[in-house]
Amino acid sequence: MLSKIVAVAATTLSLTAGVAFAQSSTVNGAAGGAVTGAIVGGPAGAAIGGVAGAVVGTAIDPPPQKVVTYVREAPAPSTRVVVKEKVVVGQPLPETVVVTPIPDDPTYAYAVVNDERVIVEPSSRKVIQVIK
Repeated sequence: MLSKIVAVAATTLSLTAGVAFAQSSTVNGAAGGAVTGAIVGGPAGAAIGGVAGAVVGTAIDPPPQKVVTYVREAPAPSTRVVVKEKVVVGQPLPETVVVTPIPDDPTYAYAVVNDERVIVEPSSRKVIQVIK
């Protein structure tokens, strides 16, 4: 039993260090959350911790500053887009919103919704950041 505790503690420490240095936060967040959950709550805790870690991991990676600058300075579209839903980080934009890819970094796109500029992930249309 003691050897299992030591092994889990060592794994947790190595994953925690990986989370601090890695840029793929979703994977590391899920793995770290699963290990921590397993320590605290067993198999059910591992499942819950993995999901929670993945959610936290996706919120950590902000877009590069050059992407934020591009979105701030890009010309606004000629048509004004208004949606009833509140624009929320982590939630996808409605299909009615036109998403424009960022030329120098195709991993990001942007839109102007309800007079707010937002950076999105093009494939999922998930809002990554709202530019204030």
